[in-house]
Amino acid sequence: MTRHTTVTLQLQTQRLTQDENGYNVWEKITEKAALTPRNTAVLISDMWDRHWSRGAQERSVQLAARINRFLHAMRGIGVHIVHAPSDTMAFYEGHPARRRLLDTPVAAQPTPKEYPDPPSPIDSSDGGSDTRETKEEIVWTRQTPSIDIDPDNDVVAGDEGSFIYNYLIHHSITRLLYCGVHTNMCVLNRSFGIKRMTRLGINCVLLRDLTDSMYNPAKPPYVSHEEGTRLVAEYIEKFWCPTASSNDVTSR
Repeated sequence: MTRHTTVTLQLQTQRLTQDENGYNVWEKITEKAALTPRNTAVLISDMWDRHWSRGAQERSVQLAARINRFLHAMRGIGVHIVHAPSDTMAFYEGHPARRRLLDTPVAAQPTPKEYPDPPSPIDSSDGGSDTRETKEEIVWTRQTPSIDIDPDNDVVAGDEGSFIYNYLIHHSITRLLYCGVHTNMCVLNRSFGIKRMTRLGINCVLLRDLTDSMYNPAKPPYVSHEEGTRLVAEYIEKFWCPTASSNDVTSR
């Protein structure tokens, strides 16, 4: 396995400032961050084999292929890979990647920090399906087989933020990169999500080109599905953590 010493990310955040006329404006800030692969992990959120929403399912199929290519590149330079398909741990009982997570020593968790938590910029109160399904139900049984799990190196978790935190601390992981679905729901709000891990002091990054939201354009702010996802990424940049593009990740 080829391993390099650093990975460079182009991190994008936004801050509230004033323009030359004294009006409040959001300013985008981009800066480079050099990361050591052995201290970096990628978390794949809820990329299931099936979804109750046809639109969500179709987009996840396309997203899975891109995520898998990215994971192979990251795994090849020594980055840790955490698969988190919630509600499916029965499928992974006895799997080496599952046992590896469960065998990780317990770490003491700090008191979560307080952060402002403004409401989401998109309304997903109808479940977020843009293909008219309204019955939200668990139809998934495993992570999509389109995303490979390396039994010798990866770990598998459910909605188990404490176990994942143990793993991060045990391996001195200082940066956690998020991909998968759904940006405005699980990626942000699961026990392993950006909000929780940021509150625990983990440096999180959303890979904005490897995620998708649950959003129906028939709901506010009445924009396209793609624009809804972009608005959530900008919300994360403003209030929670930087974003980056998987295309900007380079090895040095």
